[in-house]
Amino acid sequence: MKKNIVFFIAFLLSVVMLFSLTACGQNEEKDESGTSDIVEKTEMKENNTASVSGEVEVSENFVLVEGGTFQMGSPEDEAWRSEDEIQHTVTVSNFYMSRYELTQAEYEAVVGKNPSNFSGADLPVENVSWLDAVAYCNARSEQEGLTAVYTIDGGNVSWERSANGYRLPTEAEWEYACRAGTTTPFYMEISPSAEDANYYGHYPYMIEENYFSQDNLEVQPGEYRQTTVSVGSFEANPLGLYDMYGNVGEWTWDAYGAYETEDQTDPTGADTGTRRVYRGGGWNDFAKNMRSAYRATMDQEKGSFNIGIRLVRDAVAGSGTVDGSNAQTDENTGDGNVLIAYFSWGGNTQGVAEEIQSQTGADLFEITLVDPYSSDYNTVLDEAQRDQNEQARPELASHVDNMEQYDTILLGYPNWWASIPMPIASFLEEYDFSGKTIVPFCSHGGGRFGQSLTAIAKLAPDATMGEGLSIHYSGGDSLGNDVAEWLETNGIVGN
Repeated sequence: MKKNIVFFIAFLLSVVMLFSLTACGQNEEKDESGTSDIVEKTEMKENNTASVSGEVEVSENFVLVEGGTFQMGSPEDEAWRSEDEIQHTVTVSNFYMSRYELTQAEYEAVVGKNPSNFSGADLPVENVSWLDAVAYCNARSEQEGLTAVYTIDGGNVSWERSANGYRLPTEAEWEYACRAGTTTPFYMEISPSAEDANYYGHYPYMIEENYFSQDNLEVQPGEYRQTTVSVGSFEANPLGLYDMYGNVGEWTWDAYGAYETEDQTDPTGADTGTRRVYRGGGWNDFAKNMRSAYRATMDQEKGSFNIGIRLVRDAVAGSGTVDGSNAQTDENTGDGNVLIAYFSWGGNTQGVAEEIQSQTGADLFEITLVDPYSSDYNTVLDEAQRDQNEQARPELASHVDNMEQYDTILLGYPNWWASIPMPIASFLEEYDFSGKTIVPFCSHGGGRFGQSLTAIAKLAPDATMGEGLSIHYSGGDSLGNDVAEWLETNGIVGN
């Protein structure tokens, strides 16, 4: 009898071992077939509402993004890359990211007001500053019984990494999630069309070099909606995240600064600074400024009609505090001597500058070139995109001999290819603007500022940025009133 029992137990053990070995072999086959890939792993777990440790429960609208290592930034041969996109190796930990940009209904339910330029419950909230965004994160965390992530003291914000509440993604987390394991300019096989994302669809990727020969474009020009659209209106990226390109840009935690080039783990951006990074491009951006690696920046206390919020939460509690105590908020007083400096090609920007001069009596200075651009419209389009692509610095024929006497510079330019004309870059690099206030104004044909404000902020990092003014072409009958309101907003006293 005992022998029979022993034999039976041995038989059961052999069956269990055989089953275990078979299961192990199946797992090995899956690993060899590629389930270690970030996209496949995350797709399998996107409906899970708990972290690996089982300590975090999140809404079904959040996707678990499994951490990993990737090349952050862009290769040197990527078309329309910026110098601040130097590639470097970054590792990020697991985190949860919202499938959708934060809606106006969600924002209003917590804050009690809706600051958006466009109105609609299911449209993304926009016109929120970075400081508004971190305040919302804390308020929603407290409303849901979670521990607030941020300590906010005016313009100084620190991040407690052990807190389990809502927060903004780091710049590295955002790019990692957007790329979804890809290394190309966009996570799509080619680049987004106007049917894939809400942006300035007249200007798909590489349009600049192919404006007069569009048969060469992989993606043809499409619709420009000139407004935000309901979140989730287009197909999601491979991780199940919607609107990573276009609709509105999305604030990240990081203060803007040069990348650290050595290997990084869970980086949090520059140690100090009041300019914060936002990513992904908005409804009025060209495709080149929606690339996965493109970095836009704006002062943390300012909002815009094309910048919103996407929430994240930790999957596993972190440790330590990221200190933002040196990030003092800039204050624009508008005091002191004022200079109106402008570059104009067709006369529209000049007309705006002259209107400003008539209302302020400020000194007027035209930025001119040793070798002027062509007077032919089609030719200057080619010249402008060539200089932007090469990041050229055209030699200036005119110079300000006494820049030190001016405290505020009203800087005017046409919106060329969604950014500043390169003579403006030459001007900004010629002088020291530390401690000065730059207040931009631009003429445009529909794209408003494009990414010109980001370009100015990067070229004059130690200047305070005032509130910009965008004028459609020459401004029409409302130009005088528009200028007067803008001057008042910036605290600049007229005649």
